[in-house]
Amino acid sequence: MKNKNILFMCVANSARSQMAEGIAKKLYPNCIIQSAGSVPKEVNPNAIEVMGEIDIDILSLIHIS
Repeated sequence: MKNKNILFMCVANSARSQMAEGIAKKLYPNCIIQSAGSVPKEVNPNAIEVMGEIDIDILSLIHIS
């Protein structure tokens, strides 16, 4: 998949959308992938931990509202 834009959207952008963004970026490095929330919160520590178990850092992702 090349030259695609993918946006994962949810309310808080604190877990599922962040996880989806991290996985998608690993699977599709040539795509523009972002996550956003209508009322963004801090990333859930459990999401950070779980993603770390599969070597994906979601702490470095940029939050968009």
